[in-house]
Amino acid sequence: MHKLKLQSISLAVLCALPAMAGAQEGLRLQSQPTLLLLPPPARDEKLPVFLEADILRGHVEQETEAEGNARLRKRGVAVFADWMRHEKPTDEVYARGNVRIDQGADVMEGSRLQFNLETERGFMDNATYTLNKELQAQPSTAQKKPFEPTSARGTAERLLFEGPKQYRAERAEYTTCGPGDDDWYIRGREVQIDKGRNVGIAHDASIVFMGATILYSPYLSFSLHQERKSGFLTPHYGSTSKGGFELTVPYYWNIAPNYDATIAPRVITRRGAQLNTEFRYLDPNYKGEAHVEILPQDRQFNDKQRDAYFVKHQHTTLPYGWVGVVNLNRVSDDTYFTDLATRVAVTSTVLLPNDVTLAKGGTWAGNTGSYAFTAFAQHWQTLQPDPAAPLTPPYNRVPQLTLVAARPELLNTDFDLQAQYVGFQHPTLVSGSRLLAYPSLSVPLQNSYAYLTPKAGMHLTKYFIDPNATGVRDSTRTLPTFTVDSGVVFERQATLGNMAMIQTIEPRAYYVYIPFRDQSGIPNFDSGLQDINFATIYSENQFAGSDRINDANQLTLGVSTRFLNAATGSEILRAGVAQRYYFSTQQVALPGTPLRTSSSSDLLAALSGTLWRNWFADAGVQYSTDFSQLQKFNAGARYQPSPGKVVNASYRETLNQVRQTDFSFQWPVRGGWTLLGRWNYSLLDKVSLETLAGIEYNGDCWELRVVAHRFVTATSQTTTTFFVQLELNGVSRLGSNPLETLRRSIGGFVRDPRALTPQESRGALYQ
Repeated sequence: MHKLKLQSISLAVLCALPAMAGAQEGLRLQSQPTLLLLPPPARDEKLPVFLEADILRGHVEQETEAEGNARLRKRGVAVFADWMRHEKPTDEVYARGNVRIDQGADVMEGSRLQFNLETERGFMDNATYTLNKELQAQPSTAQKKPFEPTSARGTAERLLFEGPKQYRAERAEYTTCGPGDDDWYIRGREVQIDKGRNVGIAHDASIVFMGATILYSPYLSFSLHQERKSGFLTPHYGSTSKGGFELTVPYYWNIAPNYDATIAPRVITRRGAQLNTEFRYLDPNYKGEAHVEILPQDRQFNDKQRDAYFVKHQHTTLPYGWVGVVNLNRVSDDTYFTDLATRVAVTSTVLLPNDVTLAKGGTWAGNTGSYAFTAFAQHWQTLQPDPAAPLTPPYNRVPQLTLVAARPELLNTDFDLQAQYVGFQHPTLVSGSRLLAYPSLSVPLQNSYAYLTPKAGMHLTKYFIDPNATGVRDSTRTLPTFTVDSGVVFERQATLGNMAMIQTIEPRAYYVYIPFRDQSGIPNFDSGLQDINFATIYSENQFAGSDRINDANQLTLGVSTRFLNAATGSEILRAGVAQRYYFSTQQVALPGTPLRTSSSSDLLAALSGTLWRNWFADAGVQYSTDFSQLQKFNAGARYQPSPGKVVNASYRETLNQVRQTDFSFQWPVRGGWTLLGRWNYSLLDKVSLETLAGIEYNGDCWELRVVAHRFVTATSQTTTTFFVQLELNGVSRLGSNPLETLRRSIGGFVRDPRALTPQESRGALYQ
């Protein structure tokens, strides 16, 4: 047996090799750089241990003691200390004095260490730890980048190592704030950290914020790196003018990588207890989600039960190439949303669709043509939340069968077919069914700077009316159509500011001829007058739907100009004008509406794009040349010098109907504070339609948001909602979440770019 005592040298103890013949052999092996290039050992082969220090002493095959700048290395582990002892038979390491251990990306420092290199079990006293997420490369593509690592840190009186990626900290603290920043932390009698599952569990835990305990829980579960995990999510609380104080305690169940569920009891002080549930699933062949809400006894609603369900399912691989979609929505009463929802996008819902779709697409004519067939059934639930403004329910469609087919280059023409059968049902209006076919042929003629496309088609429609209807009979309609679409594109070099641009001038002419057919005896199931805009002014039919087809002998003339970035080809600015001219008097109209007598439509003008650097504008004008007055006008501007700094202002006017201003902003002021606001005001009614005021503070590892939101839900009715949310970066959110309201209310609103919270990580399955 050889006893070693060496000064200022290094020693490598190679546990996998035969017994050392002497000290010199050990020194020689350690000094060979080729040892680091050896192939990975087999599973039953022990990894070598490398030990360095100012002074080394010990017995071969037994123990090695290191003193002074002691450093031990084994694949995946490195230990540093003032004094260290490694016992080879058990692979146990003892260390004291400025101890540090690196395990992968994790770093722990303390006063004393006992650690088994083989089992990765042991303990460290007076520990300070930093847990990092290893940088993981994405699949090799040009667009994808490595995942960004995240880190957490803390202290513990004793840190126990309980196997690979398993830690248990006693009398510990945990935070995601940076070094030297203790604005918030979790303090627990015991904190378990499972990096294999990316889960943290704190027992007898408190959340300390700015030195004050703001939440206590005997059991607190959180995600280490925003991965999905089962457990209680942070409670949400807030208040509304109709419901009073609210508290929601959601439990998230990570059933499987492609299944999850959320169970969220909600207490509304003025109404009662509500249970909200959500189930989501995702499969290569299908996906969907189901929401169920139950309020067994609403004290503000005569103690009656109120409930709702929302189901969406999409199946992409049914037999024979079919796909299917199911969309079901139902609430118990007309004021369910206005009483119980806290967001204006939900409270304004008055029509709930319930529909089922089957669809199939393919090719025909030797794969030169394409088709798509859809079978659809739809039933509406129409809510009447405002007795002063009753709504007429839309027609239910049972069934609706649609076929769309195309065959390009058929005898130098393009063939298109639109065919549909719809059964219309209504409790109070005329019911019946409609069979329609619209085949057409077009001849596209074009080159690099101009195009001319004549098109001829035939509308064939047959109506079958419910025999119980009075005054309406079965009828047939045959209408030929003829259109010619043409345009020219002129280009020239230009400059806008100091930017090289390409400016285009694009005149367009669109002619339509459809003869008159009396349609006054045909019921109106789904037709309405389309708003005139740049999308509809170049269309055959001024009516939406198929029950009314206008007679037409008309020409639409327009011109647009675009400014394109000469280097990238991206569009910077667009402007255009257009007007339709009628060569005959209109004879087809919707029931109860007057016939058009003018020889021209209103004049349209629009401008959109980047006016100057960070200024964006969008404006549109609809001007009546007959009455020399504006029919519609809207103008909006946005100033956005950088993400998180935005100001929006707009004005909307429709003659004798709407006059509204809308102003919103998100603007940092100083010291991490950001102001948030929106004001939507009706000048005609002299009332605020929607008002939002809020403030946000970014404390680097936490954010605080306080938002008040007031909006009109019905005639003379408003709802006010208060949001207070504290976000602890990477761990939890406390309070009620205003982010969706802010995104909807403030155009261009963005969060601070930071890691997602555990609640947000639920947004994607298969993480």
